[in-house]
Amino acid sequence: MYTTIEDFLVDWGHESGSTQKILDVLTDESLAQEVSPQDRTLGRIAWHIVTTLDEMIGRTGLKFEAAPHDSKVPHSASEIAEAYKNSSNAMVTAIREQWTDDSLKEEKDMYGQMWPISTTVKLLITHQAHHRGQMTVLMRQAGLVVPGIYGPAREEWAAFGGQAPEV
Repeated sequence: MYTTIEDFLVDWGHESGSTQKILDVLTDESLAQEVSPQDRTLGRIAWHIVTTLDEMIGRTGLKFEAAPHDSKVPHSASEIAEAYKNSSNAMVTAIREQWTDDSLKEEKDMYGQMWPISTTVKLLITHQAHHRGQMTVLMRQAGLVVPGIYGPAREEWAAFGGQAPEV
């Protein structure tokens, strides 16, 4: 759990940067990639990450401009990536302006339970990481090069002077 706004914002900087790297690789064609017709497409998962900023953080009472959680999935990968960047930047600005470290202790109704804001922002990060993992599998299936997040991706090993691990 976070005890300072700055600690969260440092982590958010790393995590949102990783998410942005993933979103920036998407193509319009890749957005339709799916595991099955019963599961979310790559585009739907990407848009879910974007709109969760409004949906989840909006429940804390933070006021900022973000892609609305009930908006339709765009058909443009660049629109999704841009919406994430704008929503994330607006959220960070609003946090700096509206919250103090004590705000992290405030409890808010989150899905029928009372959560401290510190828990909510931690879950925002883990939620995003979870969906990035889903996206990377779909990105591989769509023929995209997946950027490394917590270490080099297969295609990046050579840049580090190494060989990708054997499969």
